[in-house]
Amino acid sequence: MPVIREEDDSHERRPQHKLKFRRLPGRFAVCQLPADAPVPDWATSGAFVSITRSEDELSIVCPGDNVPAGPAGNVKAEHGWMCFKLEGPFPFAQTGVLASFIDPLAEQGVPIFAISTYDTDYVLVQESYAAIALATLRGAGHELWSPDDSWRKLIE
Repeated sequence: MPVIREEDDSHERRPQHKLKFRRLPGRFAVCQLPADAPVPDWATSGAFVSITRSEDELSIVCPGDNVPAGPAGNVKAEHGWMCFKLEGPFPFAQTGVLASFIDPLAEQGVPIFAISTYDTDYVLVQESYAAIALATLRGAGHELWSPDDSWRKLIE
């Protein structure tokens, strides 16, 4: 059973995992539709898609090219995200995995959008922050695994 600690030094006790991650190919969009909207067909294709419905909204992350341009479908969308996949799986009992990855980014002012799945975590970073995000993650001891160097175009 978890124990609540009164001390305020919990950040110092947080496990600092050294993680392997890779950049998923392509550019992504983070979209919002009304909570009662049906899941659009364009939202379900691609190597990485996340669809979350709450009582407040339908949230979709998908390849940016999937999102219809203009007012079609009443879609609110933020484009220009790159996606990092943490190389899992991670047991549910393992704590601090995502925090180890995103805390250094937060300290450098890098905005993120995180998605967790059963096996792992995905962290989206705006492309305009690519260079600082990669340098920060490497500086924190995380290792980029990449089958190609396509992400380099974003920081050069």
